[in-house]
Amino acid sequence: MNWIAIGTITDIPQRGARCVATPQGKIAVFRTAEDRVFAIEDHCPHKGGPLSQGIVHGAAVTCPLHNWVISLETGKALGADDGAVKTIPVRVDGERLFIALEALADRAA
Repeated sequence: MNWIAIGTITDIPQRGARCVATPQGKIAVFRTAEDRVFAIEDHCPHKGGPLSQGIVHGAAVTCPLHNWVISLETGKALGADDGAVKTIPVRVDGERLFIALEALADRAA
């Protein structure tokens, strides 16, 4: 896998997110209260809301537009909602964060 450096874990507040622009689109990178890091496409499957601006709780994020809850682990909408976003592999090496962009490109093909 080709890992792309995107910064450090301290660039992202606990229970927060940062957005990374890529040739395949915006990626939201989340840090949970337990310092777990996840990356998913930065658009809700419902109406395209910016998930990076949502509220992180546990291993999920709530979309700021219509309160859809998306699993950070699977990218799937939780509860009665139906839809999903692509997840992107993340690697944490000490403080440094890396994402595997080809995984997103492969899934888009």
